[in-house]
Amino acid sequence: MSWSEFTALLKGIMPKTPLGQIISIRSEEDTDILKTFTEDQHRIRNEWRNKNSFIKDMTDEEKEEEIKKVQKIFASAFL
Repeated sequence: MSWSEFTALLKGIMPKTPLGQIISIRSEEDTDILKTFTEDQHRIRNEWRNKNSFIKDMTDEEKEEEIKKVQKIFASAFL
């Protein structure tokens, strides 16, 4: 399967599917909705947010270095 086909399929995932539900939980920011989350939903969201919080701990120089690495990866992928 090509990347474009995969991303097209991924974009079409409905919220009522298991993957769609996980994505909705991870990305929820509405405090009123968060108040209604179950313990499992909070766990899923917190695990995701904690896993991705390393960026907050990086210095500006480290962020720039990582951006350059990603740019190099993309540049080599599309040559």
